[in-house]
Amino acid sequence: MKLTPDQKTLYKTIDEILWNDWDPIGMKLNEGPRDEYESYVPVIFSLKIRGASVEEIASKLYEFESKRMGYEQGYENCKQVAGKIINL
Repeated sequence: MKLTPDQKTLYKTIDEILWNDWDPIGMKLNEGPRDEYESYVPVIFSLKIRGASVEEIASKLYEFESKRMGYEQGYENCKQVAGKIINL
């Protein structure tokens, strides 16, 4: 899928939000690899462009951190991050 310039910007911004605001395993704080969360960006990007709700995006983020990573910052943090993504 070829992204428009606006979609490319949105994609990169979502990546930045996941790195700076979501970061459930503390990669940013511990100077971990910058690409740690890149595999989650396509899913969140897809939800965003399909018009998903805050709850849908938050639930997906929570699923990633709790089931795939085995860490939890809590649903409320996921909801805050999802709100930032929705407001882009």
